[in-house]
Amino acid sequence: MTVTKRFWWSLGLSVPLLVNMLLMPLGVHLPGEAWGQLVLTTLVMALSARPFLHTAWAAFKHHHANMDTLVAIGTLTAYLYSLYALATHRPVFFESAALVVTFVLLGQVFEERMRNRASDAVSKLGQLQAKTATVLRNGQPVAVALAQVRVGDLIQVKPGEKIAVDGTVVAGTSTVNEAMVTGESLPVTKQAGDTVIGATVNQTGTLTFRAEKVGDDTLLAQIVALVKKAQTSHAPIQKLTDQVADIFVPVVLIVAILTFLIWYVGLAAPFATALIYAVAVVVIACPCALGLATPTALMVGTGRSAKLGILIKDGEVLEQVNRLKTVAFDKTGTLTNGQPIVTDVVGDWQAVLRLAAALEQASEHPLAQAIVAAAPGALPPVTDFTAVQGQGVTGQIAGQASWVGQPALGPATLAAEQQMAWQRLEKEAKTVVAVGQGSQVVGLIALQDTPKKTTAPAIAALKAQGLTPVMITGDNQAVAEAIAQQVGIDQVVAQVLPAEKATVVQRLQAHGPVAFVGDGINDAPALTTADVGIAMGSGTDIAIDAGGIVLVKNDLRDVPLAIELSQKTFRRIKLNLFWAFIYNVLGLPIAAGLFAGVGLTLSPELAGLAMAFSSLSVVTSSVLLNRVPLVNER
Repeated sequence: MTVTKRFWWSLGLSVPLLVNMLLMPLGVHLPGEAWGQLVLTTLVMALSARPFLHTAWAAFKHHHANMDTLVAIGTLTAYLYSLYALATHRPVFFESAALVVTFVLLGQVFEERMRNRASDAVSKLGQLQAKTATVLRNGQPVAVALAQVRVGDLIQVKPGEKIAVDGTVVAGTSTVNEAMVTGESLPVTKQAGDTVIGATVNQTGTLTFRAEKVGDDTLLAQIVALVKKAQTSHAPIQKLTDQVADIFVPVVLIVAILTFLIWYVGLAAPFATALIYAVAVVVIACPCALGLATPTALMVGTGRSAKLGILIKDGEVLEQVNRLKTVAFDKTGTLTNGQPIVTDVVGDWQAVLRLAAALEQASEHPLAQAIVAAAPGALPPVTDFTAVQGQGVTGQIAGQASWVGQPALGPATLAAEQQMAWQRLEKEAKTVVAVGQGSQVVGLIALQDTPKKTTAPAIAALKAQGLTPVMITGDNQAVAEAIAQQVGIDQVVAQVLPAEKATVVQRLQAHGPVAFVGDGINDAPALTTADVGIAMGSGTDIAIDAGGIVLVKNDLRDVPLAIELSQKTFRRIKLNLFWAFIYNVLGLPIAAGLFAGVGLTLSPELAGLAMAFSSLSVVTSSVLLNRVPLVNER
């Protein structure tokens, strides 16, 4: 039976018991109430409490105590004593046993809801693979299933198709979008001798390549393996309540036994009186509030974060966030916009852009699209358009030969000032193209994938929180350092492949827990390897599923906000645990009869009622988490 079903059974059977308990202080007693309580509580113990008893017994055999130990001892003691009381015509308190089970199961239902948000990142990674490949058999293209591709096969891939497996190009020239794997923001030109990666997308030309890695040896398969390993290698964090219970449970049992012996042997009290005091000690120590302390704070904290556009998918993330030392970022699409834009024009801005855009409007290259988007007004017509692979484009405009791309593409050379500007722009890690017409270079255009407007403020906020930001990217060192300088990041690790990103995260973890922020497929291993994975909501489903925290609004300022809210939620959990134990600590001496001489006692029934009030205080504390001010909230 699932936790949810056990809870609903327990709740339905406990409601009449709760009503009866609330009527008792008013002197209202229902006919046959004791026998009715026996039936209802027996059903609760049989249907809902049995897993607690099994777990507690298993822990006992290994000389260990946990939350289930407290539940088992409290419920069994209350139940067994009530059987004795029923047989001897004394007051019973079956309701205490049933309500303990109900409250603890409520906490487990909350926790289960969070666990059910577990990702299916691994299966989605596998879906990225091409389903078929066009293999050359006796010089003729034949479509075969991916599983039938063998090392050494010659594979043909047309524009728009996925590359099936890893290999080396033997014929053809094209551009390939590798952003999903390498993080490189711009398509990469491929020609004979260059390597290609399975699951990346061929864009402009037809390629023939030789298969070199197939099946589990491909880069995508290795990424899948890394995600699986990272997800399964995270040992469950031992709950703080269980850690305390290891000490608390033996103490409670010792106090209960001493209470019975002192009253029965030392003070010569009747057996039933001594037993009532001992049972009250165990009941007051039962973890109703303890069971609600963590899940209620989690539900309130994650609910508030969801309203702010931050999804916290696992309660254990909160504990890791509370200990973070480093926050590592992917660059492309995370720190930057993920698309190049025109940043500089050398020459007449409008004239240079209109000339370049006229030639580029027929191209699908991202640089061409950025130039067209920046061009003002109507564009002149172009004839004899030609795309020169890896060099640029040419055409006729107003009867003159025109071109955009590398300087060598046209008959003219760069003037001295243009050469200096070219060098300066390249040092700023920008992509530069020349725009020429006739016998002269009329200007230069520089493009760059620029940082998001929210990046620099987010980095500054993280530094204010005492965290160290780090950039980990597949881009080259110059581009990475240029972006890092603009946003305020001092530590950069560039030119890393997906597997290396996870390795870099592991290296950073030597100095303390690490959060990784990313948005691409290539980030999945690092997201799952990090202590806390933070995925951008605009990223791929795989990155989102691999992250423990998802930023729905794609706003990097939500990274410090998510960390702040997670930290305050975890602190509220610890505060709840403190109050839960304070109730027990204050109630134990009263339940043990320490103040009986002055008329202050705590019967098992009142111990059960105090238990309910302690739970109410914890829930109230959790609800107040909604009113806690956040420095980074906008």
